[in-house]
Formats: sequence, structure tokens, C-alpha cells
Amino acid sequence: MNVPVRIGDVTLTSRVVQAPLSGYSHLPYRVLSRERGAGLVCAEMVSSRALVRGNEKTRAQLGTDPAEGAVSMQLFGNDPGEMAEAARITAELGAHVVDVNMGCPVKKIVKTEAGSALLRFPDRAARIVSAMVRAVDRPVTVKIRSGWDNVDVDAVTGFARKLEDAGALAIAIHGRTRAQAFNGQADWGVIGAVKKAVGVPVIGNGDVNTPADARRIVEETGCDAVMVGRGA
Repeated sequence: MNVPVRIGDVTLTSRVVQAPLSGYSHLPYRVLSRERGAGLVCAEMVSSRALVRGNEKTRAQLGTDPAEGAVSMQLFGNDPGEMAEAARITAELGAHVVDVNMGCPVKKIVKTEAGSALLRFPDRAARIVSAMVRAVDRPVTVKIRSGWDNVDVDAVTGFARKLEDAGALAIAIHGRTRAQAFNGQADWGVIGAVKKAVGVPVIGNGDVNTPADARRIVEETGCDAVMVGRGA
């Protein structure tokens, strides 16, 4: 599990990525994750609008420390221009990677047509990624789910290819639909399908709770890295 993976100019020191978790992936948690072997750590998801409007609480969530190594900062929003400006701010705050959340199933996020709602708007999703790529000199990545309310492999792989064409340099995919939220079993088959569909690194996520799970998801899907969230 220690074969390095490159995301743009960022080289992960292991194939295990610490997932962004609301209320958990603050700075001390990220440092601990790094010390325990995470090749990339992720700050908790923040609102692009709040960041652009100068919300101090939001900025405080993105404080960094050299001890955490490479850090990804995850944004949610639905406006390409606003997301691009927020990406510029995260770069100024020290992000090595800028990530777009297109997977959050929480109602208050989805009702703003952000998070996993963007799975239903692939053209807008692509415009968001493209605007962010033009705005920063850092790798832009995206986290998605296996679908909105059911798994349509062709739709998911087409969505992933559109993100790659827009400039995304890695795609993390949680093997559950938006409707599943965190219930049921993750469908790793969709992760494998996305891996075959795109040329950028694919990070598998969902039901990785043990070292054996991490090895098995790589073997079954061919994914380049493993994202560990609630299992941590």
C-alpha cells in the first residue's frame, strides 16, 4: 500500500488518504493521520460562499501546519465564479490540493444544488472544475458518489470523464448513491468502472474499515489510492 501516487505535482507518500469529515478533520486530526501514515490529509468541507465573503470561522477551519504534510482543502458550492475565487483563497491559505465536493448527501447542502446535487448537473459540474483549474496553480480534484438515487454505471463513468476533460487531476468516488447516504453496502464495482473510464488517479472510498479492506478494494477495483473516512 506504499506505492506513491502523483496528483499533478503532489506526490502522495502512501496510497492511503484521510477523508474530509465534518467536525472531525481539523488540524490535530490531520496531523495524527499524517503521523499514522496518511499520504494525503484533507481538511473538512467548507462553503465557497462563506470563504469568499470573509467568514472568519470558515477561514479558521483551514489553518495549516507543516507537520501535516500535503493537505487538500475541500470546497462546496454551485457557482463556477465563486468556486474559482474560493479556490484562490485556499491556495493562499496553504492548500496543496483543492478538492470539490460533489458527494455530500446532506439536505441543507443538496438543496442549494451543491454537494451530490451536482451529479444531476454534469455540465455545471464541469464548468465549476474548469473555472477552478484556471484560477489556481494547484491540482484540482473531485469527490463524487456512485449516483443520485440509483447506480447508473454509464452515467457515473460519463460524469467522471467530463470532470477529467474539465481538468480534474484525480477523482475520489464513494461507492454509495446520494439516496443511500451512509446506509447499506458500498458498491465497489462502480469504483472499478470509473478507474477504467478515466486516465487520472482514482481514489476508492466506502466501507474501508480495516487494513484488509484497504488491500481488497485496491485488488478488486484497481484504484490508485484508498480514502478512509468513518472507519478511522
